[in-house]
Amino acid sequence: MENVATENLLVDINEGIMHLTLNRPDSLNAFSPEMITGLKQAINQAKLEEEIRVVILSGAGRTFSAGGDLKTMGKKEPIEVYEHLGELNELIRSMRDLEKPIIAAVHGFAAGAGFNLALACDMILAAEDSKFVLSFSQVGLISDGGGLFFLPRLIGPYRAKELLFSAEPIKVDEAHKLGIVNHVFPLEEFEEKVSAFAAKIASGPSVAYGFIKKIADQSLVSSLDEILEQERITQATVINTEDHQEGVQAFFEKRKPNFKKG
Repeated sequence: MENVATENLLVDINEGIMHLTLNRPDSLNAFSPEMITGLKQAINQAKLEEEIRVVILSGAGRTFSAGGDLKTMGKKEPIEVYEHLGELNELIRSMRDLEKPIIAAVHGFAAGAGFNLALACDMILAAEDSKFVLSFSQVGLISDGGGLFFLPRLIGPYRAKELLFSAEPIKVDEAHKLGIVNHVFPLEEFEEKVSAFAAKIASGPSVAYGFIKKIADQSLVSSLDEILEQERITQATVINTEDHQEGVQAFFEKRKPNFKKG
């Protein structure tokens, strides 16, 4: 497939890992229509190409993303906002529908919709200089980009509402304690640690990962009985995969499994 990289989005694919870099460093990687379109195209590419097993999302320059572009704040008509959020919502849905792990690699600030974009990923790895802030209420707005869905489910509605009301920055250690961040790494080792983490995930059973992601997300809005039945149906499917046979054989041979690549 043709490379979907644009001026606002860098794309690199290597060893089964697609690395997407938000590339508007002079604007703190604030969202642009071109960036959102590029991200949607890249996620679609990851969906179609079996050799892509993991996606990393990061930001160029000194921060992950400031979210909405402050230069346009207060200048858009309601219909423009409605249409812009329609495009952003398509991106968020495509990220959740992608049956492959997406890792947010956050350094500096993840603010506003930039924070929510990270929450739409499956895991967040953060550099020790990171801060997270939902700044919407400071300008009289509500959180968008899925933040009002993801955050209450992650940390509970009471704590989420406090953060949304106060718009106080969340330091990385606090974000880790709250369960927002999976791991915190020293800034000077951040790229190396993220790459190693992604490589480990990429070496795993991609078919099983896809089902795990799908069912875990469904569990947020499903009953226990519904998830039990989904587990039952899915397990009867994946037990016939090459990855399962390889995993069992590797277990008995006391070696690391070599799961199918694509």
